[in-house]
Amino acid sequence: MTSFVGRRREVAEVRRLLRTVRLVTLTGTGGVGKTRLALRVGELSREAFPDGVWLVDLAPVRDPSMVAATTLGALRLPDHGTRSALELLTHHLARHRALIVLDNCEHLTDASASLATALLSACPGLRVLTTSRRTLRVVGENVHVLTPLAADGEAVELLQDRATAVRPGFSITDANRAQAVRLCTELDGLPLAIELAAARLRSFTLEVTMERLTDRFALLTGSSRTAPPRHHSLRGTVEWSYELCTPAERLLWNRLAVFRGGFGLDAAEEVCAGDGIAPAGVLDLLDRLVAQSVVSTCDRDGLTRYQLPEILREYGYARLCESDRRRLLRRHRDFFLTLAERLALRWYGPGQQEALGRLRAEHANLRMALEFSNGSPDNDGDSDAGVDLGADAQAGLALAAALRFHWCANGLLGEGRQQLDRALAAAPEPTLSRARALSAAAYLALLQADPATAQSRLDEVERLGHQLENPSVRAHAQGLRGTSALLADRPEQALAHFEEALAIHRGARETVEPLFWLFQIAIAQSRLADPRAADTGRRAVALAQAHGERHCRSYALLALGYELWARGDAEQALPHIQAALEILRDFNDFIATSRALELLAWIAASRGAHHRSALLLGAVSALARSVDIAPGAEYAEHHARCAEAVAAALGRAAYLKALADGSRHDSPAQAIHLALQREPAPADSAVSAGIVKPLSRREEEVSELVARGMTNRQIAAALNLSPRTVDRHVENILTKLGLCRRAQIAAWWTQSRVPAV
Repeated sequence: MTSFVGRRREVAEVRRLLRTVRLVTLTGTGGVGKTRLALRVGELSREAFPDGVWLVDLAPVRDPSMVAATTLGALRLPDHGTRSALELLTHHLARHRALIVLDNCEHLTDASASLATALLSACPGLRVLTTSRRTLRVVGENVHVLTPLAADGEAVELLQDRATAVRPGFSITDANRAQAVRLCTELDGLPLAIELAAARLRSFTLEVTMERLTDRFALLTGSSRTAPPRHHSLRGTVEWSYELCTPAERLLWNRLAVFRGGFGLDAAEEVCAGDGIAPAGVLDLLDRLVAQSVVSTCDRDGLTRYQLPEILREYGYARLCESDRRRLLRRHRDFFLTLAERLALRWYGPGQQEALGRLRAEHANLRMALEFSNGSPDNDGDSDAGVDLGADAQAGLALAAALRFHWCANGLLGEGRQQLDRALAAAPEPTLSRARALSAAAYLALLQADPATAQSRLDEVERLGHQLENPSVRAHAQGLRGTSALLADRPEQALAHFEEALAIHRGARETVEPLFWLFQIAIAQSRLADPRAADTGRRAVALAQAHGERHCRSYALLALGYELWARGDAEQALPHIQAALEILRDFNDFIATSRALELLAWIAASRGAHHRSALLLGAVSALARSVDIAPGAEYAEHHARCAEAVAAALGRAAYLKALADGSRHDSPAQAIHLALQREPAPADSAVSAGIVKPLSRREEEVSELVARGMTNRQIAAALNLSPRTVDRHVENILTKLGLCRRAQIAAWWTQSRVPAV
């Protein structure tokens, strides 16, 4: 992005407003620089808002109901569909000092106003800055009208800066300053108009530029006597810039207007080439449009992105005839279908982080492609000869299914399920795309705790698998039935389904697909205390490593870490959990991160690091609330036992304070940073330091006998106690040490007998 020039007084004023009021709207005519000013204010306000400054670009959004969901996505919060996006936002931001910038609200003023009002009512530390050509008209809104730049001041400064970028020897001197001021005056001091005109100073002098623009403005004034003068200056500059483009540059400008939220070079080459534009020539034409300030560039998730300012995008789109629009939108959809299918095919291998980043960057384009396929106003099918609208519906279904990893791993369960349901309804034919979409819909339903819908979807998947004679479809039906049983805590039933899925994959010689089931098999075996669980976990880790896959590998490492911890081998479990977290740094996975921190909290408690355990439990609670699950829901008994032991060791007040401190780490990145910090020797580490023994004398005696392999009944006989009393002692030992199984008591006893060096 180009440098920010001028607006010092306005920046200071808006920052002052945000210190004293909670809702500020930057309004003004198109092209006056509202977005750039808002971005500058946000950049300079980071210290004032320690919990984040977030930009929400609403320009690509057409559906008012998606404003809250778009904001949720901008904050990288998962939409699991169990609560509304607004509820998730208010819950997350309730304790935060943050600034949200809602950019380009003019076509969504009611929805933007409702969102801002609801968030500010529920979140006392929040500030909202909006940009819009229209005010929101809500109570508490403070409007800052952004006026054009002064022609003889900051406008000339901007002209100098932008002209120098395209013509290094250019300079505004005493000799040509009057012409520069006159040019900026004719452009009404509008930054966008000045930038477009400055781009032409590569070829023209100030005098020639001024003459040509004056002629254009005179023509516009004669054709429309009712439009405000500033509309003439901006429209005239845009039209003049358009006319100075070559025919190929104009074609590309028009065609690029079909993209929403930006685009990559590969998309521009595929969608916009042909009929006057050679594929090999797109990059050169794009560079020329960048040089003319028609197209801007930026980096997002490590990707180079191009974007037309919204005014220029609207201008180009208006110049497309209806048939060209539909043809380009269909090519646009086909490109993103190919992209999504390619990324899905390669999912269980290297490049997952990059794939998810690309899909996040293209989310507005993906949404538009799905809308087009499912019958948006731009695809009313009124005159496209030879076009099969049923084929469009099938393509939309294939796209929704190919995005299954986007819906899941990018935290878009709610939207993903809606898109899949809509696509399935539009394309009922028994195809492979339908089977894949049904499998994806079933998995999303399971993640949203809707097993009944999932089972109904899986019934149809199974029928299609046999009808299409496709073993992969049948294997997924069996595997997802296993997932359903596992989530319902029926591990034996889950194992039977998973084994059937693996057998089908083996018969079809599919080698990487079993990865998704293997780590779940390890979890099911661990819950059954099956001695094969650790070996299964290691197999899953090895298979993931062999294919360069990372996301399932993190889950396999966590399954293996849990099994080792459950066996009483916390020292062996720890590196596996830490390795999982190192992988999860690259994924915004709330659930897996929460599971990892839960395990680390139990291990910290067993070592006597009670304060650290409480911090981790606080982070677990914060992450769990963000995805609407109870803290420690999978291992509720262990979680409660650990929390009880830590609270007893620290005291209620210290425990609650540590929990609150930990809960500030409410994103996966923050929680992982907390978890992987080098652990200091805790002041409350009574067990590891050997200063205070956490167990009573009798409990130590019971622990020793447990370590010798005696049953509770044998211990009762040896110590002349009732079996019920021994049961209570064992329960107290587990609670105090934050442990889960008898085997862990034995491991703790052995470790605690090692003399300190």
